[in-house]
Amino acid sequence: MPNAAQTLVEILHRNGIDRLFCVPGESFLGIMDALHDSAIDVVTARHEASAGFMAVADARLTGRPGVLLVSRGPGATNAAIALHTAEQDAVPLILIVGQIEKKDLRREAFQEIDYGRMYGGIAKWVAEAIDAEQVPELTAKAVRIATSGTPGPVVLVIPEDLQFPEAPMPADVVQKRRPSVPAPADVAEVRTLLEKAERPLIIAGGGLDVPGGREALLAFAERWNVPVAVSFRRQDLFPNAHPLYAGDLGLANPKQQIATFQNSDLILALGTRLGDITTQNYSFPDYPRPRQILVHCHDDARIVGQHFIADVGIAAAPKALAESLAQGPALPARDWSGKIRALYEDYATWTVKTAPDGVVFGNVVHALNAVLAEDGIVVADAGTLSSHVYRHVPFRYPQRLLAPISGAMGYGVPGAVAAALRHPGRQVICLVGDGGFMMTGSEFMTAVARKLPLLILLSNNSSYASIRIHQEQHYPGRVVATDLVNPDFAALARAYGAAAYSIDREEDILPVLREAAQATGPRLIEVKASLETYLPVTRPKAAD
Repeated sequence: MPNAAQTLVEILHRNGIDRLFCVPGESFLGIMDALHDSAIDVVTARHEASAGFMAVADARLTGRPGVLLVSRGPGATNAAIALHTAEQDAVPLILIVGQIEKKDLRREAFQEIDYGRMYGGIAKWVAEAIDAEQVPELTAKAVRIATSGTPGPVVLVIPEDLQFPEAPMPADVVQKRRPSVPAPADVAEVRTLLEKAERPLIIAGGGLDVPGGREALLAFAERWNVPVAVSFRRQDLFPNAHPLYAGDLGLANPKQQIATFQNSDLILALGTRLGDITTQNYSFPDYPRPRQILVHCHDDARIVGQHFIADVGIAAAPKALAESLAQGPALPARDWSGKIRALYEDYATWTVKTAPDGVVFGNVVHALNAVLAEDGIVVADAGTLSSHVYRHVPFRYPQRLLAPISGAMGYGVPGAVAAALRHPGRQVICLVGDGGFMMTGSEFMTAVARKLPLLILLSNNSSYASIRIHQEQHYPGRVVATDLVNPDFAALARAYGAAAYSIDREEDILPVLREAAQATGPRLIEVKASLETYLPVTRPKAAD
């Protein structure tokens, strides 16, 4: 009979888990031994936060739970950022923590933490085994909870001495999800609202990031000729060059655009939680009762109407609703749709700029479009540099955008490693700042070790630029803690064993991008980037 650790690993495997991420620790040696004979690929990271970011990115790409395996205490604490990111990003994650021995629980033993108290506010579920025979049941339940409703993180805590006793395999451990479908009466009601609407608007969210979801959204929008705005950092849900694409609802939307959106008479919120950034800090639509008719469809009943009072609330798969509404002849083009599109094109158009203190990174991102593959995966770290990606890279599926909805710095390099592991035949480009790279850039060594075809595009402006911008806006001339002293990143990449390039002048941008894009294996481009580009035009100098 298999022991508890072997059963745990086998249940993960039967549920489609073919890869997990870890920093090895002595408190889960039993699980590590079980993985030795498993088909599951074990990716060793340099830090638990990095391993967590990898698991979150992998889950985004597969729809299956990302699995993160860490040791108790320090390891579990380092991994906390992954739980927060998975919760904010609504992706399934299973964090498995090797715990102290059962007999020492709740004695304030070495590295002991009560994980129910620690993670209770961000995890969907936290379970700690107190008997080896519980492990199979808890593992199967972890998969179910992580993937049900709004996907999110769960925590499974296994004391080290409970990994070795025998634990029988349950008869059925595979989670089969069947998407819920909207009631015919709901479909009919929404159809009637669409027929009457003059200025409808779709807000499309992550609930449509499922097989066939993008196709259903496109067919629905084209059938009714309704403009589509995507929720925060979900640009790859709808072809950005399409006449009905209205842009994203993010951190820096022009006031005129939001005012025009506010003039809509019907909002169809499909697969979005209508969180604070997507709703412009709960100001669009009006909170809590929108001035428009609001249709909110999400397959988690808890989310429907959670923040905004919906006229029609539908707890069903948004893909299913879109498919039902896509049937029928297409309506003629609306003047409304053209107006919305013109506003997007106005702010999405990039004008080449120069700066006295370095290369304008927006020019680099704009030039990236010339080398981005039709199925390229762009992984954007948090920071000011990524704002150019969201606005000036016209995504079209199967191109993908991976960016932390949580805004966590350090996501970029680990996320790109996970993407390259998952799709080794596709182009993967990571955009990261100097600050983000110094947090988790050591995972570039994982790319080198695995010979991954990964390109890192690093913006070095010697600053935590996004915070510096806020400093200059609110406390002009009083700069504290945002200046950075950095290494020679190109030399560092070469020390890792990767190819390295530098962009020091504007005229270097396209030649270097093309050369690096055609190369193989892991490589890095350091951009000596301008900081002045982002700072207020006029600002007082600090006192001497």
